[in-house]
Amino acid sequence: MSNPALTQPRTSTDVPHGRMAMWWFLGSEVVIFGGLIVTYIMFRQAHPEWAEYAAHTMRWAGATNTMVLLTSSFTVVLAHQAAHEGNHKKAANLLFVTLLFAFAFLGLKSYEYSHEIAAGFTPVTNVFWSFYFFMTALHGLHVIAGMVAIFIVALAVRRGENPQRVEYVGMYWHLVDIVWIFLFPLLYLAS
Repeated sequence: MSNPALTQPRTSTDVPHGRMAMWWFLGSEVVIFGGLIVTYIMFRQAHPEWAEYAAHTMRWAGATNTMVLLTSSFTVVLAHQAAHEGNHKKAANLLFVTLLFAFAFLGLKSYEYSHEIAAGFTPVTNVFWSFYFFMTALHGLHVIAGMVAIFIVALAVRRGENPQRVEYVGMYWHLVDIVWIFLFPLLYLAS
């Protein structure tokens, strides 16, 4: 049985307005990251020497961050389930746990950046490192945007307001995770 608090206006497609808007937004994000990933792959095929550059990335950190983001996706799913069941406090708490994972991701990414820059790998070292820093920094900005949205929604849900928005921030957060699942093998395992 669906929670009446999650009922909202629907479009002619019988999809809630907020969900439809979120799908449109996510589609635009897929175009941005998809174009960037395809461009990277085209360059990568033309530059076999990039395998040597990729060997200098911190694979353990990339793998750890992959697990951190996948776990954070799970907490978002649990938050959505709790909101659907009407347990707003639990939903908010799970969103705050998701934020802890996001902070861990950014902290480890900052450590990586400092280590790589200290080793002499910067965005101007060569085209591979330009792609690496640009793609991971763009992803990092999306992580930060997701954190802001999750924080705002968690505060509102804790007060019992707009529980359907847990689903929307969850959709966005899953996009952040999916993008990283593409970036990790392309940038870290390309050797």
